[in-house]
Amino acid sequence: MSTGRYVVGIDLGTTHTAMACADLSDASAQPVIRVIEICQTVRPGAVEARPLLPSVIYLASENEFSEGSLALPWSAEASRTASGHLYCVGSFAQTRGAEVPGRSVASAKSWLCQPGSDRRSSILPWNAPAGVPRISPVEASSLILKHLCCAWEQAFAGHEHPGKLSQQKIVLCVPASFDAAARELTLEAARHAGLLDVTLLEEPQAAFYSWIEQSQDAWRKLVTVGELILVVDIGGGTTDFSLIAVEGGDGALSLRRIAVGEHILLGGDNMDLALAHDAAEKLAIERIELDDWQLRALALACREAKEKLLGDDDAVSDMPGPVKGTKQKSSRKSRGVAREISLSVLGRGSGVVGTSVRAALERDASAALLLDGFLPRVEPHERPRMADRSGLREGGLRYAADPAITKHLARFLAFEHTASGAQNAARSGAVKNPANVSALACPAAILFNGGVMKSRAFRERIAGVVSEWVTAAGGAAPRIFRGIDLDLAVARGAAYFGLAQRGKGVRIRAGVARCYYIGIESTAPAVPGKVPAFKALCVVPFGMEEGAQVEVPQAEFGLVVGEAAQFRFLTSATRRGDQPGDVIENWNGDLQELSPIEAVLPPADGCTSGTLVPVRLKSKLTAVGMLELWCREAGGAGEWKLELNVRER
Repeated sequence: MSTGRYVVGIDLGTTHTAMACADLSDASAQPVIRVIEICQTVRPGAVEARPLLPSVIYLASENEFSEGSLALPWSAEASRTASGHLYCVGSFAQTRGAEVPGRSVASAKSWLCQPGSDRRSSILPWNAPAGVPRISPVEASSLILKHLCCAWEQAFAGHEHPGKLSQQKIVLCVPASFDAAARELTLEAARHAGLLDVTLLEEPQAAFYSWIEQSQDAWRKLVTVGELILVVDIGGGTTDFSLIAVEGGDGALSLRRIAVGEHILLGGDNMDLALAHDAAEKLAIERIELDDWQLRALALACREAKEKLLGDDDAVSDMPGPVKGTKQKSSRKSRGVAREISLSVLGRGSGVVGTSVRAALERDASAALLLDGFLPRVEPHERPRMADRSGLREGGLRYAADPAITKHLARFLAFEHTASGAQNAARSGAVKNPANVSALACPAAILFNGGVMKSRAFRERIAGVVSEWVTAAGGAAPRIFRGIDLDLAVARGAAYFGLAQRGKGVRIRAGVARCYYIGIESTAPAVPGKVPAFKALCVVPFGMEEGAQVEVPQAEFGLVVGEAAQFRFLTSATRRGDQPGDVIENWNGDLQELSPIEAVLPPADGCTSGTLVPVRLKSKLTAVGMLELWCREAGGAGEWKLELNVRER
């Protein structure tokens, strides 16, 4: 356990990283939450402390910059990876990465949840040119967290020192849709950075905690028992949906997170690329062709241009209800919205060395492209297009096949209408219209989060589409909850959650958003050409809460001890009704297999290697959201634990 005086919330975002803290020694009912400004290189030889650290790593060549120009206040020399390569993190890494994208590591967080890739292997930057050093997604995440450890001490320099970041209680945020493997890899990255006392928290929940913290007790007047609150979190690389139900009992209000959506690799990065392609097509008309390298650089340039063209700063100013002492400086300076922005990327080839290729983005055209492409007005029965199955496909991230975020949202709300968790938790939150309108869960309010949602046009489009669905289904148009800084809400909310764990705040009850299963090999006579079938045994039901444990009511199983064995785990976000002990033989795509666990379980006293020990199963959900499966010897003292994570091969 930590010995420090602070609880620290960390938003390890796809695009930006932020950090906030609260003093545990503060005896007041609601301790102040402070955003920590993060020291970083902004240009060679220049360092500034800023509230946001771009989640970008630039792998510099050995002689690319003058000696000491990438040094930070805590070190006389530039930072180096585990293999000795120069790197920098943050603002300058993002700027330089736009100029030399082949050396830039971005969206490392998205790789942590990428099945089918070895996330501990040095694969980033993806498709980097020969000679460029590479790091793993786990190491990339660890390097960003190590930077925070150093920036923490720098932020408190000259003051009463609170101790190292590794001594504090850490609440580290992950997408709600991260599976157990991605969560374990996140924890592994934290351990490599020296952070040991770490609790994981879902990002949409953290955003909602931030809204509660900044509204103080006013939130209780803004919700009613039985209502559903939809959290729409669209960041740089992912889109997350969550539903929170308002419950009541004994005259008190309580909150429960009842559903999360699938992991959707779709967000601001896709929008940047869409703008880049649009600009490239206009350049092609002028007979200017861009290669892949230039297109990547143009997409990075479009990121900042998009924020200038479509962003606004009104999200912090319209907090409903009285807010006392919670005014927070916005993470960005207020600025006017530009009508047109010029972009430039370096020329390529002997004839254009030292020159730039220039393009322009116009506000209205860009808004129309992004709104119609990513947030189209759709009917509630429309669903996102699924990817075609191809025998050969490129490596890399598995992005969503359909860019229409509103279609993904329609599928989420339609599914949650029929899901038993949503029905039981808030029956009055769903309305079914006898007209030809698909049934869906009808949120009474919407809370937006994520950098993409800083655009008023994007917020209004989503709110308008959901309102059309809900009113057509016989419900009332949802209210919009405002008042959080969309850059810093997750970090602030994580710190608030740490306080709530100690009784100084409201807790959102939440359990696992999936069922989990272990594969059981069937016993059957050998048949030539047939692999023995395996069944899926449910060991964790949907909604099981942290700290809970359950005995699996099923017959004894034979556990292999003393020799290498593979344990296969599966999960499902759709089979909400399965209970511990249920055996699934034919799941028709409803279950997805996770990375298997390979382990050698030591034999108990009196057993030899290869023995099949009769065991009964018990599952437990730990405080950090990891699953433990205990195998207890029937009629004996033997006990073995399997943890649902990704083991070293």
